Amino acid sequence: MDNAEELEKICQKILKLDPMMRSARIINSRGHLVAGGMKKGIFSLEAQKQDEMMFMELALRVRMRREFDHEFGEVHFSMSYREKVIVMSFPLNNDDVLLLSCEKNTDFGKLPFKVLKIIKPLKKSPTKTF
Repeated sequence: MDNAEELEKICQKILKLDPMMRSARIINSRGHLVAGGMKKGIFSLEAQKQDEMMFMELALRVRMRREFDHEFGEVHFSMSYREKVIVMSFPLNNDDVLLLSCEKNTDFGKLPFKVLKIIKPLKKSPTKTF
């Protein structure tokens, strides 16, 4: 994927999209944090050890979702509306993933589509098979 400095800039740009954003992180295919983090002044709801487990699970889930691409089409993002936060994941090249968290009063009908425009260079172009 792109260099870490570019990825950090993308995460910062995403954090600025909405004041309700909590974090923007890029996770590699092995579940390791590559870039990004929590917004300044915001503290994580989970411990660092839990972060590592969540990242590994997320990397696995992103790969597993591709099993249904033929039937349903490519996944552009997934969202979980949880009791305390909204969590969104966006598959990227090489099974990497962008993981976002935001407050529950975020306009989740618009935010993911703004994010998709920003991360377009990080997504592989779809290959059509006929």
